[in-house]
Amino acid sequence: MNNDLVGLIASLVPTPRAHFLLTGYTPMSTIDKSCGVQKTSVLDVMRRLLQTKNIMVSCSTRLPTRYISILNIIQGDVDPTQVHKSLQRIRERRLAHFITWGPASIQVALSQKSPYLKSAHRVSGLMLANHTCIHKLFERVLGEFDLLYKKQAFIAPYKKERMFSDNLQEFEDAREVVHSLVEEYLACQSESYPKAEGAST
Repeated sequence: MNNDLVGLIASLVPTPRAHFLLTGYTPMSTIDKSCGVQKTSVLDVMRRLLQTKNIMVSCSTRLPTRYISILNIIQGDVDPTQVHKSLQRIRERRLAHFITWGPASIQVALSQKSPYLKSAHRVSGLMLANHTCIHKLFERVLGEFDLLYKKQAFIAPYKKERMFSDNLQEFEDAREVVHSLVEEYLACQSESYPKAEGAST
């Protein structure tokens, strides 16, 4: 695969702040156990990559949240025509809901299997996706932070440091950064983004 990491990710990030990506992988298996996965055609792999249970972040990808961009790296014995047919089936079935202000497309990169690692499957897939549902993760982080900060839990060691000796403004500034990131991803779901109120320029 003649691509570097920066080149692959650059197309997934529409704005500098919205750069937190989800990852998905299928099929999860060992050499001698396939974990119940039977089919590993290109379509089956690409379809399962869109399922929440195969995404390695605890966030639901159901509406109203939407995909901003998707890159699927398909590894194995793959015919490019199978990829095009699979993308067409995914579009017809509307398995992925994209933002309305950007291109609704799934990028696909093909990769050969490693000759040094055995695999129980003919085809496997890795997904890198930018999805607005990531804001739910940051909201949970904010909620847990607020509970701890209200009780001043784990604060004592920080107060011994020079930068926190006068106040804890650094914590409050950090919280504001995360909160503005939540608003950024929520604004991405709007049809008027990036002109939506609260979106960064």
